[in-house]
Amino acid sequence: MNSVSFTQALLGVQDDLLRFAFKLTADHEDANDLLQETSLKVLDNEDKYMPETNFKGWAYTIMRNIFINNYRRVVREQTFVDTTENLYHLNSGTELMAESTDSAYDLKELHRIVNSLPNEYKVPFSMHVAGFKYREIADKLGLPLGTVKSRIFFTRQKLQNELKDFR
Repeated sequence: MNSVSFTQALLGVQDDLLRFAFKLTADHEDANDLLQETSLKVLDNEDKYMPETNFKGWAYTIMRNIFINNYRRVVREQTFVDTTENLYHLNSGTELMAESTDSAYDLKELHRIVNSLPNEYKVPFSMHVAGFKYREIADKLGLPLGTVKSRIFFTRQKLQNELKDFR
């Protein structure tokens, strides 16, 4: 299979791959990201494709493997988010927090800074930390996407400036 027909084959299965990506992710943005990552991986591995094999099946396998690897990475990187009203888990001093007094002070300082912000900045930032995507935050708060992103960015900058002495 020459390079032109390989590219044509990839273009021919894009719609099917997008549908498969959406079934895996259940999110349009994530599906588009997965499709793009898969397309790049397929193009990077053109030399490994055996012309006698099923191209569509080969591309589906690459997409599935990328999805599984990404899922495993996310699960590994997940952190504990305390959603109790009084932050019981964060303030209890259990194994969830480092045992040093410095880290406890840093955490209290972090909460003080975030709580000192106006609600228009505190609420989107808290939702982002809790795992909401920018689009979800914008929809729930009835704000434009750019406004949500800029408020979260502003809050991050404020935290960095306020906590620069703790590094």
